[in-house]
Amino acid sequence: MIEAAREQRLADVGVDLPIVAIAAPFAPRARAVAEATLHWAGQPGNHLLTLNDAAYPPQLKEIADPPVLLHVQGNLALLYGKAIGIVGSRTATQQGKANAGNFARALSEAGFTIVSGLALGIDAAAHLGGMAGPGSTVAVVGTGIDVVYPVSNAALDARVREAGCILSEFALGTPARKQNFPIRNRIISGLSRGVLVVEAAEQSGSLITARLANEQGRDVFAIPGSIHSALAKGCHKLIRDGARLVETAHDILEAFGIGNAYCAEAMFDELTHAADVLLTALSYDPVGADELAARLKLDPADTQASLLALELAGVVERLPGGVFQRLKR
Repeated sequence: MIEAAREQRLADVGVDLPIVAIAAPFAPRARAVAEATLHWAGQPGNHLLTLNDAAYPPQLKEIADPPVLLHVQGNLALLYGKAIGIVGSRTATQQGKANAGNFARALSEAGFTIVSGLALGIDAAAHLGGMAGPGSTVAVVGTGIDVVYPVSNAALDARVREAGCILSEFALGTPARKQNFPIRNRIISGLSRGVLVVEAAEQSGSLITARLANEQGRDVFAIPGSIHSALAKGCHKLIRDGARLVETAHDILEAFGIGNAYCAEAMFDELTHAADVLLTALSYDPVGADELAARLKLDPADTQASLLALELAGVVERLPGGVFQRLKR
């Protein structure tokens, strides 16, 4: 009797009964997810944002298909400042990861939040570089926000949640599904003023992010590489198609109308003891970063970051082949 009355009420408002019958088995599961989501949102540092929410990122509303619901954990303020996406291959080279980290740190020092996808390779390096500066980082994941993927990035995932921000449009508990990662890419580009592709093969998912960025009216940047490297082919294709070729963070800042002097001054103020040691050790003859690190018994990643700081400060020049020399001034 009760069920008949319910069906009549649904029919009165135009709900087709066969559709109701099909959807009925899913109702308990949907209710369970909704209850779990509300419980999750009640925990400190967790946020649920709808399209009608005043706290919804305004730049994300500009895209053609913004997510209806965002699960956000961490520093919500990072969703409202200037941001740049950095993406690339999961199987990146050591040089590619160093480039991603160095660019991310320099841009973070200049006030940009680094947005990426928390994948292995370039994404991971970009997040680490972003957290090394005041701009910090935002991770857009292709799973439920309560799912850590890949598991090997668990430590990085925890750092991002603590020092940055992580978000997902997918329901809690959603596992890693291949089709969801290209879907989330529109959020990476949508949150950003531009997207930098560091290393990418010809069929890389990073090219999807770049295409979406272009469709959304965002700038696209690409770092060139060797003509013999499979991981450079995607970047070269982007450059042929109109992406801006960049060699330093200066190039990106100039595109956004931020002067070199600002970046150089900010980076020079952050020169570490390691950078001072490097400057003293550098001669006017070119030398590689790894060789310098080994000679001075410094961490290779710290050496790369310090050399970038010196480069942006205008006292060191990066030459082809990944070598550096001190400028004569």
